[in-house]
Amino acid sequence: MEVRRTVPVKLDVADSDADLLHETVSEFLWAANYVVDHAWQGEYKTTSKAELQRETYDHVRAETRLQANLVQNARNKAADAVQSVVARWKQGDYAGKPHFSAPTLVYDKRCATFNDDHATLSTVDGRITAEYVLPDENRETPHSKYLFNTNYEVTGAELHYREGDFYLHVRTKADVEFETADEGNDEHSTVLGVDLGIENVAVTSTGTFWNGSELNHWHREFEKRRGSLQQRGTRAAHETIQSVGRTETGRYDHFLHTVSKELIAEAVETDCDVIAFENLTGIRERMPNAKKFHVWAFRRLFEYVEYKAEVVGISVEQVSPTYTSQRCSKCGTTLRENRQTQEWFCCQKCGYEVNADYNAAKNIGLKYLRSAQKSSSGGAPVNVRLNRGTLNVNGDYEPACEGQNESPRENPSADAQSARRQTKSDGTLNEANGDAVSE
Repeated sequence: MEVRRTVPVKLDVADSDADLLHETVSEFLWAANYVVDHAWQGEYKTTSKAELQRETYDHVRAETRLQANLVQNARNKAADAVQSVVARWKQGDYAGKPHFSAPTLVYDKRCATFNDDHATLSTVDGRITAEYVLPDENRETPHSKYLFNTNYEVTGAELHYREGDFYLHVRTKADVEFETADEGNDEHSTVLGVDLGIENVAVTSTGTFWNGSELNHWHREFEKRRGSLQQRGTRAAHETIQSVGRTETGRYDHFLHTVSKELIAEAVETDCDVIAFENLTGIRERMPNAKKFHVWAFRRLFEYVEYKAEVVGISVEQVSPTYTSQRCSKCGTTLRENRQTQEWFCCQKCGYEVNADYNAAKNIGLKYLRSAQKSSSGGAPVNVRLNRGTLNVNGDYEPACEGQNESPRENPSADAQSARRQTKSDGTLNEANGDAVSE
């Protein structure tokens, strides 16, 4: 399996070299936006990189001081953005014309050389040497795990400028072999279902909740501050908005990284081979209260879980979300009336009452379970991991092994400012009969 990792490295560059990098970034962004403008002409958008190369290369070379490889990288960045927009249109989603303004620049191995302690980077006036600012060698960091690991090959990098410093986001890849349950027909594969939401960012089929109050609070506060600054309309206010945006994104990323790491830990602790999410396409339409911000957060969380799961040999899949909120995960009855409120599920047939997000998480796991069942010729059976035991495709419940999740987990206080894992607030759930067990 091919694993890809990106390692951010702070750079130490001389003032004169920093000026060259700023000029190079400026011309690179102009080139990328020029290609987007060209691709956007007419009713049909041009997405072919070869066609855009033929139609824009000579003009960009004549109008900029970029060397050939940087021109091609700008073309690729523009073409990828236009392709992404067209793909969203085909899915029925709205997307506008791309425009690049963030100070970034794409390097590959033809226009940059990556060494152990420095990199040489092409600019509009030759190459400059940028020293790496590296962390303590005595502790494990992404630099030691990927950048200096001979098993990982450096494939390129993206230059970023923020808060007065340049950073090189170095891309690496390696072929890693994992031993999975599918390698033997006598092994079981276990899936962890994950439901995404607004009040609870993520809920698993093991009954673990990640509260979204902190994330939503930050979003509301940043929106208020941004609106106040926009009303001023001054240059200083505009610069402050950009600074606020960077702070906002940093906080969101930290929060989502925390949740993704704990989701992976949950899957490892419960011996899961697969993490199943609902398909994110059209998720905003399915959640009336969801904003564009929430859709971004869901996609970012999925991406973080996906690449972190590769390292521990867990696959991440998406399943159709159809009826996962209306189906009873105990008896299978699907009725709109089963979803009593946004927070609570009550089956009209069997009377099973449970948190709605938890019920949906189990249904997501069950959907993957059914789709993953192999033909009668053989294959690894799949179980859904619950908070105490597992459930198979026939609806048969198997209690946890002796000593494994036998006692309810301690219920921590519901602190809205924490991204820590929390079990269901009114107790764990007895999977054998669906009853709540108070702590």
